[in-house]
Amino acid sequence: MNAIEQILQEYPLLVLDGAFGTEVARRGFDTSGNLWAAKALFERPDLVKAVHRDYFEAGADIATSASYQATVEGFESKGFTHAQAAELIRQSVRLVQEAKFEFWHARNRNTTGAAGHGLRPYPLAAASVGPYGAYLADGSEYTGVYAAGRNELADFHAERLSLLLEEKPDILACETLPLLLEAEAILQEIKKYPDALLWISFSCKDGKHTCGGDLLTDCARFLDKEPRVAAVGVNCTDPDYVSELIGEIKKGTNKPVIVYPNRGETYDAEEKSWKGAPHPYHVYVKSWFESGARIIGGCCRTTPEDICGIAELRAALLRQ
Repeated sequence: MNAIEQILQEYPLLVLDGAFGTEVARRGFDTSGNLWAAKALFERPDLVKAVHRDYFEAGADIATSASYQATVEGFESKGFTHAQAAELIRQSVRLVQEAKFEFWHARNRNTTGAAGHGLRPYPLAAASVGPYGAYLADGSEYTGVYAAGRNELADFHAERLSLLLEEKPDILACETLPLLLEAEAILQEIKKYPDALLWISFSCKDGKHTCGGDLLTDCARFLDKEPRVAAVGVNCTDPDYVSELIGEIKKGTNKPVIVYPNRGETYDAEEKSWKGAPHPYHVYVKSWFESGARIIGGCCRTTPEDICGIAELRAALLRQ
């Protein structure tokens, strides 16, 4: 039994953190350029850890590293040596692990009884594995228009997966994938690491399809037979589609469903900005749980305040 299954045997809902890149931008950090928020790994590692810590404080059971857009190639393009780039990727995992340990130890010093009265599980540190499109920085994680084939995608992910796993994260967050092909490429590489645990989360363009056009039920059915895939879900997707997408996932697998949508805005890849009016996030969360999601968080433009609302739902479920 993996860590996700063990926690969900005791708790009705796992709370995931919210946005990282848009959150550091909200706090005044300049995320312009191809590295986006990964710049903070060398410019403001203190801010990186502070954001992780704030999400744990808000109620997150899982926080995700700042490695979404971090690649050796990307850092090298900014003048870092190969060794320096590799160390920055490893550091991304250490920062979220440090935030986890510091939060939990402080929490236990300030509570009585075992593990804070059992109201929360011991938290997890996830290592973010962003899609090929994030490296391209052209918005193709929202279109699935890749020139790369499966083997090229596997080669792209190989070194970063190795570096992240060196730091022994609790789980890999393979996220915002627009294509089943990219999930297949990642799993091709993961076979080299028999102890690795991961979730796979797709970006979706409507209530049935990934951004690249795959039927989400087909994706879930394919991933159902992969024992190290601990959860299947969607992220950085319009919240209006999510309840239907949960149903599509559940047609293909009994694995836990993970959802962490954005706030309903649309990303403009040319201007590198979000357009449209944000949706009131809290109004959706209970419906996602009732539809079958068991790990819920937020993606772009969500904040610690949004995650606090999800944690309140978990607390209400535990009181029932």
